[in-house]
Amino acid sequence: MSSHPVPGPPTPRPPGVPSPADVAPPGEGDAAVDAALADLDAADPADLDAVLSSAESVLATLQHRLRDIGD
Repeated sequence: MSSHPVPGPPTPRPPGVPSPADVAPPGEGDAAVDAALADLDAADPADLDAVLSSAESVLATLQHRLRDIGD
């Protein structure tokens, strides 16, 4: 016999409290950075290659934008 508890129904949220999935992350105000972060957020966490590729894209985008600051 399993000792793991069986999950019950989800606990209802109080009225007016959005679920985490309903709350969009704030934008950075830079279209390129926001797009790279959105791609990372959309990457399937089970697909490590997709997550790594998206994270590398975020890093490259941030590095590029930071180089632009000095110009």
